[in-house]
Amino acid sequence: MYHILVVDDNPVDRELVRSILEKRTSFHVEFASNGVEAIEHLEAATPLAIVSDLQMPEMDGLALVRSVRRRFPTIPVILMTAHGSEELAVEALVAGAADYVPKHRLAHDLTRAVEGMLTTGFGERQREQMLPFLCYNQLRYDLPSDIQLIPPLVSQLLWATAAVGVIETTEHVRLAKCLAEALRNAIIHGSRGASRAYTNSPFAACHVSVRAELTPIVGQFVVRDQGQGFEHAAIVDPRQSPDHLTGTSGKGLALIQLFMDEVRFNQVTKSR
Repeated sequence: MYHILVVDDNPVDRELVRSILEKRTSFHVEFASNGVEAIEHLEAATPLAIVSDLQMPEMDGLALVRSVRRRFPTIPVILMTAHGSEELAVEALVAGAADYVPKHRLAHDLTRAVEGMLTTGFGERQREQMLPFLCYNQLRYDLPSDIQLIPPLVSQLLWATAAVGVIETTEHVRLAKCLAEALRNAIIHGSRGASRAYTNSPFAACHVSVRAELTPIVGQFVVRDQGQGFEHAAIVDPRQSPDHLTGTSGKGLALIQLFMDEVRFNQVTKSR
């Protein structure tokens, strides 16, 4: 039976996470009280994803992420971050964790984070046969501003990335997260601003353009919207300010900065 592994030394928190996930998803939840027990579990059964606390005895969340990354690289790890654990969370994200959810927002954000890991084309991770190798691939999309199109588009982009071999398969989860967050930002924030110039209906008449250029050496993704942009200088790099991880806004762009080798933003355009 497909399941999610929840790793936390606090039985009350484990039960809280179980109730959130089993109420809103079709997946069964199993438990481990620390990283050592989690590794023993993984040696016997393979979960779809791991949801782990950071502060635990015997083996904490950071050590667990490093071990899973090395031994079970196709299993995504989602961290639960509490106030005071921000620096450790940044280390774990750099080490290979795929996402994080502040503990005070578990009820609001956890289900979406888990489902996001499982619906962005990761049936691909169970395929053993690779797609034919390519030396160059270019894709262009001009999409209506519809957030329902994000998962299939991210799946297409991952498919193309896997075919060309530009990154290791262990990085696909994190790349999917970056692409989904960039698209969500373009649709919700960029196109919303532009739509007001045309109609009172949000997103109407607005489009998001996506371009990908892929080689075995370099992968470049460009996402453009019709909005006026935003003050990207205000985006905080979590490596410089780890406490930003527990905030309620800017999470997606913060993760993009952590996971991507290089990120560029256009300048803000003036209002018409």
